[in-house]
Amino acid sequence: MQKIPDFQAWKARAQRISMLTCYDFSTARLLARTSVDALLVGDSCAMVVHGHPDTLHATVDMMALHTAAVRRGAPDKLVIADLPFLSYRAGIDRAVDAVDALMKSGANAVKLEGADGNTELVAHLVASGVPVMGHLGLTPQSVQVLGGYRTQARDATRAARLVADARALEAAGCFAVVLECVPAEVAERVTGALSVPTIGIGCGPEVSGQVLVINDLLTMDPDFRPRFVRAYAGLGPLLVDAAQRYCEDVVAGRFPAIGEFVSEPALAEAGTGP
Repeated sequence: MQKIPDFQAWKARAQRISMLTCYDFSTARLLARTSVDALLVGDSCAMVVHGHPDTLHATVDMMALHTAAVRRGAPDKLVIADLPFLSYRAGIDRAVDAVDALMKSGANAVKLEGADGNTELVAHLVASGVPVMGHLGLTPQSVQVLGGYRTQARDATRAARLVADARALEAAGCFAVVLECVPAEVAERVTGALSVPTIGIGCGPEVSGQVLVINDLLTMDPDFRPRFVRAYAGLGPLLVDAAQRYCEDVVAGRFPAIGEFVSEPALAEAGTGP
């Protein structure tokens, strides 16, 4: 298993970091066979698994359930779990309870969005033995304030604020910072300003690593194709085709065929006694 200190080492030797979201046991078991450095149990599960329009519907119980499933599927992978909307904004005690639930479900670390108002909590968690990953730029939990899913830090003032926020998270103890949907030049500037790695999504190549939503990488929704996603497989259309052929075979009586069901001779051969 990769370890949290590896992130610092990877940044020091300019080794790029790979991270993918994961929400369930079966996918985790497959990703456990790959060299992906970390699995993120993202609050995006509220959207891609549960069908909600945004991540605001994620809860601590939901995140703990998915985290436990991923841990069972990938026992030797580093697992990071998102703290859901408002779970860390109702005081340190409530935040610690949320973190406790995720860590006991199998997370090695937690991720939270934004720097303003969070640095004291980050420092408290790190001092308590909890590794924390930051998240800046487009922060989906603030979609209502941001007015939609839009590129952030597009002018000099906001870019400078982003750099300052990233430094504040690093100073508070974050071991890495996710940057989402900021201009490549700004992401490069932030990366150069930190000693901890940056993990980008939609931020260009000059970051320390990349993260993608596994459903996007696999094209589970052919109608959703943001330009920063590279589709490595077309599983959505394959699933539709396979299910449709199955339905047609059932209706036509082609499934099941001989050898695809248990017959009496097979039962006799198997025997019923010791």
